[in-house]
Amino acid sequence: MSKSIIRQVIDLDGKTPADLRQIYNEIMPKKCAANSGKEFLRPRIAYRLQELVFGGLADETKNKLLKIADGISTNSLRHHSDLMPGTKICREWNEKTYQVEVLKDGFEYEGQKFKSLSSIARKITGTRWNGPKFFKLRAD
Repeated sequence: MSKSIIRQVIDLDGKTPADLRQIYNEIMPKKCAANSGKEFLRPRIAYRLQELVFGGLADETKNKLLKIADGISTNSLRHHSDLMPGTKICREWNEKTYQVEVLKDGFEYEGQKFKSLSSIARKITGTRWNGPKFFKLRAD
């Protein structure tokens, strides 16, 4: 961050609500409500100032966030290698929580090594499951 942006963000703390509303209305595409308070305005102005200098989110990221906000799952696991080793995957099933750890070359569940999440899901449920779907890593 450049000093001028850091200084601008820090200086927001000493501004009155009227000053903040004026700044907000100058830099935002839509005007704020006449009774907007400091707690509402300060973080939005700070973000916008930085966005104007450094750029905003990529369109792909914005779309993904909008889908998440709308309750649409965006998780899509192509292969277990998409998960970082050491990641813990938890799933509640029949009032019990199950935990799986991602390994470099598979998964560990209850001290046993498995090649796939599907084999772990089958061990837990006693029926065939798509592992990523069972562990809610993918929508279907």
